[in-house]
Amino acid sequence: MILIAGLGNPGQPYVHTRHNAGFDVIDRIADLCGIHSARKKMQAMVAEGQYGGQRIALAKPQTYMNESGIAIQQLMRWYHLEPQDVLIISDDIDLSPGTLRLRPHGGAGTHNGWKSIIQQTGSDRFPRVRVGVGAPPPQWDLADWVLSRYMGSADQEAIETSLDEAAKAALFFVKEGMAAAMNKYNRKKQDEPAV
Repeated sequence: MILIAGLGNPGQPYVHTRHNAGFDVIDRIADLCGIHSARKKMQAMVAEGQYGGQRIALAKPQTYMNESGIAIQQLMRWYHLEPQDVLIISDDIDLSPGTLRLRPHGGAGTHNGWKSIIQQTGSDRFPRVRVGVGAPPPQWDLADWVLSRYMGSADQEAIETSLDEAAKAALFFVKEGMAAAMNKYNRKKQDEPAV
């Protein structure tokens, strides 16, 4: 079993905001796999299915971003998973829109969802896909920035492409593992796709 969890905030005001990139990627994965019918489980919306011969669960924590770790910890207990069995997808302000970064583990940085996960589970050994949403302009407050929607067609196009690529990267991870997924998908938006 592999749990793929996208971080975000529940509720209509947060739909398609920068901080909800993880939720948007989960929706794309569900479409690619035909895994829908999500239901509430352990403070998350969860859909289960099969992909590449592997049982997977797609989760959107419903605890709000700064308490994401509560839902992740509960789901890990429910499914009897270790951190390496849980792929977390999140936004990242340190990456420009259109950039993906896959890593086998790492710290929280300034991301409150990651801080909660590490605090609640006592581990930072989670494989991850970080989706670049860009840094706030100097006049913007960080909280307002991550809760904003994309501005301008260039940013919108870059983020839509990276959300699609993040979904493919997550499924590639399920089939081929993190090393192969990193090799294929770690690139900047101006890079050519890996072959």
